[in-house]
Amino acid sequence: MAASAIDEALRQVIAVGGNLRQVALLDNFCWGNPEKPDRLGSLVRAAQACYDIALRYETPFISGKDSLYNEYETEGGSICIPPTLLISAIAVMDDTRRAVSMDLKREGDLMYLVGATHNELGGSHYYGTYDRIGNSVPRVDPVKGKKLMDALSGATVKDLVRACHDLSEGGLGVAAAEMAFAGGLGMELHLDRVPTGEPMKRDDLILFSESNTRFLVEVPPQAAQQFVEAMADVDFAEVGRVTSDDRLEVYGLNGDLVLSAGIGELKEAWQRPLRW
Repeated sequence: MAASAIDEALRQVIAVGGNLRQVALLDNFCWGNPEKPDRLGSLVRAAQACYDIALRYETPFISGKDSLYNEYETEGGSICIPPTLLISAIAVMDDTRRAVSMDLKREGDLMYLVGATHNELGGSHYYGTYDRIGNSVPRVDPVKGKKLMDALSGATVKDLVRACHDLSEGGLGVAAAEMAFAGGLGMELHLDRVPTGEPMKRDDLILFSESNTRFLVEVPPQAAQQFVEAMADVDFAEVGRVTSDDRLEVYGLNGDLVLSAGIGELKEAWQRPLRW
């Protein structure tokens, strides 16, 4: 959990056109009673993960805070909040004019998925919709992750990236939907092209996996060759294109259309829970 939180915070920096050269991290631990062995044990492991991952990514922690003893006693025993860690990342951007937004920009542009997808849906939003938890939680490979983030930030600074969104909650499916309705354009995706770190035979697992260190990137056709060369040493693949249709269409491993949804419908699904 702690490693994934750091990776996601850093993905936010890379996705908007930043880099890892001047990044600082902050932590906020919300935990139970650290005088109890199990609470203290999980806290120590989370802190160790913060140290290990920050060291690998070369992104130091400069501050943070904690909120401990978040539990109370009842007749049946103590009730503790779920251990929670908030990671914030701040970075220096040399030229803000090179900042990248997530909204799709132009029909005909190519969509690349950067990073490998694994069968990692433990604790995912997709499983949550079926009241399931799962066993395989997303893990972080900071050696591959740093190499990938450095490569993508290098491509962005060369103006090869038109739009970018990190993959987090909901995986590829949600990232694609958000990019589409934010830009008012459609997208076509092919799951059989998605780079995977292991054999995956189900469309839904590929579409909603929450593996770390992944990005969905819009690249103009004229920059495609340069982008491919810039990303040559990391996992990536062209997985689709931007369309003028106001729909997100996803083709499965066997080539059949498995999802077709209007971007207005997708935006409404995203906005509805936010209306009070």
